[in-house]
Amino acid sequence: MAEQSIAAFRQGLRDLGWIEGRNIVIDYRFAEGRFDRLPDLAAELVRLNVEIIAATTTPAAVAARNATGTIPIVMFVVGDPIGLGLIASLARPSGNVTGLTYSVGVEAFGKQLELLKETVPKVRRVAVLSNPANPSAVLATSNVKVAARSSGLHLQLLETRNPDEFDGAFAAMAKERAEALLVVSDPSFGVHRARLAGLTAKYRLPSMHGVREMVEAGGLMSYGPSIPDNFRRAAGYVDKILKGFNPGDLPVQQPIKFELVINLKTAKALGLTSPQSVLLRADEIIQ
Repeated sequence: MAEQSIAAFRQGLRDLGWIEGRNIVIDYRFAEGRFDRLPDLAAELVRLNVEIIAATTTPAAVAARNATGTIPIVMFVVGDPIGLGLIASLARPSGNVTGLTYSVGVEAFGKQLELLKETVPKVRRVAVLSNPANPSAVLATSNVKVAARSSGLHLQLLETRNPDEFDGAFAAMAKERAEALLVVSDPSFGVHRARLAGLTAKYRLPSMHGVREMVEAGGLMSYGPSIPDNFRRAAGYVDKILKGFNPGDLPVQQPIKFELVINLKTAKALGLTSPQSVLLRADEIIQ
C-alpha cells in the first residue's frame, strides 16, 4: 500500500511542479504499524524544523499534532479529525492541521455490510476486527453497530493491538461461529495483511475490508475510499502551504473516489459465487 500511495503523492507533487531532489526534499519516517514509535518520529521531524509534516494515517496525525502546534500538518487519510480535536471544522480547520479525511462513517460501513450480505446471502453473524490503539477506532466501531441495526446482522466485536493477538481473535470468531469478517481499516492490519489473509482462509471466513491492498493479499472484497487518490490530492495542500497559504484557512476535503474490489480466486476457494449484481459494480476484479 505504501509504495503505490507514495508514488501517487510524488506524482501529485510533480504535476504541480515540485520535483523531489530538485526543488523539494521529502524526509521519510515509517513506523511499520507500531504506533508507539510515532511520538518519537514526530518529535524528530519537529527538531529537524521541517516546513510541513505530512501525516498519512490517523495515529500519525495525532502524534504530529501532539508534537507541534506551529508546523503545518497535512493529513492524508484521517478518520474523525474533528472528534479527535485535530481541526475545528471541515470548512475552517483553524489550527495548523488540514488535508483529507478517511470515511469511518455509517454510510461507508452500511455499504460494506450490504455488499457482504449480497455476496454471502445466508450470513447472519459477522465478526468485526479493529485496533483500539487507533484513535479513530471508537467512532468506527460505533458506526459499524449503527449500520448493522437495520441489516439483521449479529456483530461480534473483537480487538487486536498487535499481530500476536490475531490467533486468539480468530479462535474467538470460530467459537462464536462467525460466518463472515469485517476488518476496520488500520495501518497495522495493512502491514500484516498477508497474515490476516491466511487466517481468513484457514477459518474460511468471507472478509470485507476498507482498502484494496487487503484484497490483493487474499481478502474477499473491499469497499472504501481510494487511498492513492487521497495521497495524490494531498499534494495540493503541500503546494498551497509552500506557496504561503495558512493551513487553518484551507478546508478539509472528504473522500470523493470510492472503489469496490473483489478477489474471485478467494471467492472460489471459499465456495462462493459472486453475484453478477455485485461484479457489475466492481471497480476491479482480481482473478
